[in-house]
Amino acid sequence: MAKAISTGSIVAASKEQISCELEGEAAILNLNSGIYFGLDPVGAMVWSLLVQPRRVAEIRDALLEEYDVDAEQCSRDLLQLLGELHARGLIQIMDEPAADDRGSDEKNS
Repeated sequence: MAKAISTGSIVAASKEQISCELEGEAAILNLNSGIYFGLDPVGAMVWSLLVQPRRVAEIRDALLEEYDVDAEQCSRDLLQLLGELHARGLIQIMDEPAADDRGSDEKNS
C-alpha cells in the first residue's frame, strides 16, 4: 500500500530521475520507465524545492508567498501534484524520525 502524503510528510525528488528547466517549466525523465513528465511554471517551482528533502507544509508556504492563492486550495493542489509525482516514481516520501528520536543528542550531553 502506498504511503499517504500529508502536509506533515517529508518529500524529495527520486534518485531514479533526471530533470531540467525549459523556459520556466520542468521536464523530468523517469530513468526506470523512460517516460517524460512535464510541469508548468508552478509545478516547476515545486520541483525545484524537491531537490532537498522538505516538509510538504514548507513547499506550500513557499507557494503561498509567491502566488495569490487560497491556502486550502494550494494545499489540495499541492497534495494532488505530489501524489501524481509519487505514483510516477518521481518523488519519494521520507520517513520522519520518531518523536523519541528528536532531540536525543541533547539528552546525551
